[in-house]
Amino acid sequence: MAYSPQFGAYPRASAATTAVFDAGLRAYMLRVYNWMASGLLLTGVVAYGIANTSLIDAFYPLVQTPFGYAHHATALAMIAVFAPLAFVLVLSLGVNKLSTSAAQALFWVFCAAMGASLVNIFLIYTQESIVRVFFITAATFGATSIYGYTTKADLTRMGSFLMMGLFGIIIASLANFFFHSSALQFAISIIGVVVFTGLTAYDTQRIKASYLQFAYAEGVDGANKRSVYDALSLYLNFINLFMLLLQLLGNRNNN
Repeated sequence: MAYSPQFGAYPRASAATTAVFDAGLRAYMLRVYNWMASGLLLTGVVAYGIANTSLIDAFYPLVQTPFGYAHHATALAMIAVFAPLAFVLVLSLGVNKLSTSAAQALFWVFCAAMGASLVNIFLIYTQESIVRVFFITAATFGATSIYGYTTKADLTRMGSFLMMGLFGIIIASLANFFFHSSALQFAISIIGVVVFTGLTAYDTQRIKASYLQFAYAEGVDGANKRSVYDALSLYLNFINLFMLLLQLLGNRNNN
């Protein structure tokens, strides 16, 4: 029988209706995960492609300093770093105004822009450790998302606590931009991993509950657009979790 912690079970639904509804939910969640995985693939391809071709010189050229040669961030690199935030704002503010095709196109552009913003990780960390941390992140994300999908515990009460933790991380990160404290950065990374792991379970359950609430009200086109926004939430959780684990577990380049 279909179940949601927010809305409970549906005891009056027939077995056939419940089976159809559950099949629709599974198909919807698969669509969300496919969008997220495709976005991550595009992000990885763009980041790797820039970092391992001459395009890297347009973002982080080698310049001579009093201590030797070092990569220097250009204006293009700074634009790439902040561009994903602009796309997130457009997608968030235009949730009711954008067409499905426009939301999908913006999602692809956003994932490509995110890839360009992550080029510098190939300059800081070894490629072997990047791959290793990616698979650690994938395993952590997968296990947590499965828990959020299957658990009957209501995770909504955890949502406000996690959002408070997220705002705390943002404030602490801004403060550490000026203090450059390695101890504070380590604490931010540890707390961040906990927060984004929890948000993964919370968002997965929220997506499942929203399907139970809006499946028939929004129609096929509405469900297609909603799947993009739901994929974006999980995508951002994955990227943030990956970056935090990379700070904790990644091996830095010697140069």
